[in-house]
Amino acid sequence: MSTTGATAEPPPSSRTGVNRQDPLAALGGLPGVAESVESVRKAVDRVYGHRIMRRRSNAITSEAALRGARASAALSGADWALEEVRRRTDFSGDDEARVLGAALRLTAEAGQLLSVWRQSPLRVLARLHLVAAAGTHDDAVGRPRQESEEVDEPLIDLPLPGADEVSGRLEGLADLLIAGTAAPALVVAAVVHGELLALRPFVSHNGLVARAAERIVLVGSGLDPKSICPAEVGYAELGTDAYRAALDGYVSGTAEGMAAWIGHCAQAVQLGARESTAVCEALQRGAA
Repeated sequence: MSTTGATAEPPPSSRTGVNRQDPLAALGGLPGVAESVESVRKAVDRVYGHRIMRRRSNAITSEAALRGARASAALSGADWALEEVRRRTDFSGDDEARVLGAALRLTAEAGQLLSVWRQSPLRVLARLHLVAAAGTHDDAVGRPRQESEEVDEPLIDLPLPGADEVSGRLEGLADLLIAGTAAPALVVAAVVHGELLALRPFVSHNGLVARAAERIVLVGSGLDPKSICPAEVGYAELGTDAYRAALDGYVSGTAEGMAAWIGHCAQAVQLGARESTAVCEALQRGAA
């Protein structure tokens, strides 16, 4: 299984010196990755060390969830103001509203799937798609797409792998995750996120599902156990052009491209941590 590209190129283990026994762990040795991992750890630790976290952590988690969902929806083409998302209760009116609703549902669902993820990542991915596509009467919901099915993911302009390749790479990724790895949480989360975007295994909502899966890895690994550092906010802040460019690096499968994608994911987590630090400061001042 190739964990890095949409084309049938050799896997990264044959091009970047990745250990075939634990390819995810070896990605931690790519140029700049160790520094990214350390920067993320420090940024996350700073948020958890904020004095407001001792008594208002639930409020920070809730706010991070809302902001993360809004940002993930923005990356999928539904860029609404935060206060509008906070105010609305009906997300069924049009396509953008339904994307927002899907993002909010996924954020709520992700926290309930941590234990299942450790045993069956593919089952969780199917559940995430089912939740995202709730209300869609289509037998393609909740399962990987078939060869004849089209994919609705307009913001990701990459060659679309065939259904057989998708199936094989999903199974390979799941096997790696279940077997366990010595890779830092950031690296694992970045690979899960990148692989799902590259594969687009479902007929819709692949971006939302990929970012929710990344969130599950970051929380379940213990890096961000209270889910207070929404990477989605960082991706939205860095912009869709940078997101696509970094994803191109992942899909290339080169050491430089993989390191750039992991670095991009690291920046996003750091910006998510900064967002929650600002929320902590506002709560401390009584302004939020």
